[in-house]
Amino acid sequence: MADAGVGSRRHCEELIGEGRVTVNGKKVFRFGERVDPQSDVIHVDGRRVETRAEMRYYLINKPRGVVSTMADERGRKSLADYVEVPERLFHVGRLDTDTEGLILLTNDGELAHRLMHPSYGVAKTYLAEIHGPIPRDLGRTLKRGVELEDGMAKADRFRIFDQVGRRVLVEITLHEGRKHIVRRLLKEVGFPVQQLARVEFGPIKLGLLRPGNMRALTVKEIGELYKAVGL
Repeated sequence: MADAGVGSRRHCEELIGEGRVTVNGKKVFRFGERVDPQSDVIHVDGRRVETRAEMRYYLINKPRGVVSTMADERGRKSLADYVEVPERLFHVGRLDTDTEGLILLTNDGELAHRLMHPSYGVAKTYLAEIHGPIPRDLGRTLKRGVELEDGMAKADRFRIFDQVGRRVLVEITLHEGRKHIVRRLLKEVGFPVQQLARVEFGPIKLGLLRPGNMRALTVKEIGELYKAVGL
């Protein structure tokens, strides 16, 4: 646990002594409990701790104009131009070329699969710039659902984030990932998107990370991702 970044050895011993650690679903109280980091599943306070040393988890703030792939046969800028780690990583989902924001990168195939699979309903939050004025009932309309050419789409949450004149920045959260879903949804109700950025993916927040930069996820963030998809 200490090697996985949970805390100092003493802190980990305290967690075990308090009964806050489980191995394969069973509480452990012995400090010398032997585990296999490659196969045993450890949770602290109900949150999984990744102990496989080869696993990597990052987030990157994809700039506009960059394709959401690790290589591009047409020679366009891709995520690989901003990733400076030796491990082979793959991206969790995509953003269209004109959208910036949070993309997760990992070599953990099981976690990535669950995060992308619609059955797990991992929420994604976006900031979209549109032009007002905004009707008072727009949020209710989006949460009630809007019929698109490929079926009903609806927002889980919607709020006005900022407004300067006719320029309105709105925050919208959805549990699905159909192609261009935010742009299509807002366009359908009469508000084409001028700029778009993803700022949250499940429990992970982009924060103040600048476009083109990446950082490793914390132990807590990794555990929250696992929890979000039932691992």
